[in-house]
Amino acid sequence: MRLPHPHKSRVVLLGSGSYADERLPDVPAVRDNLADLAAVFTDPDHGIVAADGCVQILDESDLSRLGATLRSVFREAEDSLIVYYCGHGLTAGRRHDLYLALPGTDAEDPLFNALEYDKLRSAILDSPAKTKIVILDCCFSARAFAQTLSDVTSVADMLDVDGTYVLVSADREQVALAPEGERHTAFTGRLLRLLTDGVPEGPELLTLDFLYGQLRTIMRGAGLPEPQRFGTSTAEQFTLGRNRALSAEPVLLERQAEAIALAESGDWTKAAGLLRAILDDQRRFLGDTDEATLRTRQYIAHGRGHAGDPRGAAEDLDRLLIEQSHTLPADHDDVLRTRQYLAVNLGEAGDRHRAIALLRVLLPDRRRVLGHQHPDTLRTCHMLARNLTLTGARDEAAALLRELLEAREHLLGGDHPLTTRTRRDLDALSN
Repeated sequence: MRLPHPHKSRVVLLGSGSYADERLPDVPAVRDNLADLAAVFTDPDHGIVAADGCVQILDESDLSRLGATLRSVFREAEDSLIVYYCGHGLTAGRRHDLYLALPGTDAEDPLFNALEYDKLRSAILDSPAKTKIVILDCCFSARAFAQTLSDVTSVADMLDVDGTYVLVSADREQVALAPEGERHTAFTGRLLRLLTDGVPEGPELLTLDFLYGQLRTIMRGAGLPEPQRFGTSTAEQFTLGRNRALSAEPVLLERQAEAIALAESGDWTKAAGLLRAILDDQRRFLGDTDEATLRTRQYIAHGRGHAGDPRGAAEDLDRLLIEQSHTLPADHDDVLRTRQYLAVNLGEAGDRHRAIALLRVLLPDRRRVLGHQHPDTLRTCHMLARNLTLTGARDEAAALLRELLEAREHLLGGDHPLTTRTRRDLDALSN
């Protein structure tokens, strides 16, 4: 079980969404199918091929030009070749052979104006690729054409490519290619969801057999035709990507750490934009109550205060603190930080007395959990002294600042900016 070699593999995404024959309804979702599959397969973090290893062919009517393009790309594949088609599937000829409709295809007589699957199959067989995968999202029913597959035992039997795994959206059932209100066709949309969201309880690598099982369950549950598949004895080795539900967390944590470092260096505007993008992915992959998701919300809320809306930030942090209390221990670093940020934003919003009340409780908690000389403890002490000064409690504020100044001189030295700031605040109280 392995992933395709990113530079020695090729992905061909072929689709027909517009048709001249009115008996073949247009399928606008085909364009989005191809674009979104290309984005998934070439994603720099999770993709399986390099950007130049994925070829999209949309609404190509010229069979000669199409054939030349396909053969050229197929010859370039040394490791894996993945060929995908979406559009209308037609049957014609005495053997009811399969044809893949193109924009200029005649629905009743596709022999010379559609892509004959047997020719596609031969071109795939000629490829030097060790692994060959065919995925067809097309309709085989008699809804749009007169012929059926009644003389064929199974679609899989007709599609068999030696040494290849073939996955199709349906057997003989009628297929609604593009359900109303959905961006993608039914089959491809659900395949994309598995590739982009992953399967929390699934394996690290998403093999075609595993994806087939998931798709069959999902589509059966939605009342859609069940996919079919045919594979060689090594089908379980064919892999379309990593399980993003398992691999997303370390990537998201790395992105989060970079954004938080930006925030703590003072660039809250840029950090907030990055964190909002991360939050969407965290909610999708990790869930709303995950510790990392809650931490991202914490920094986004505090960033709102830095952007000039401390009252809105305090409201967000109030809600967050309630949610954190359900999932995290009371002494957790994130809970303590939320309490600090809440007090900061309340003070900046003018609610100094509530800020002081929160900081009076937070300071002994931080001393107990982190120690008297921890930077976060000293920061809480300074914030409490500042709010006390602004409410006229000068004696208490001065006592805290003297204690703080002694600690910072000892830890940081007399010339450190934080030491200088503390001394300046204390001197202001004496004037």
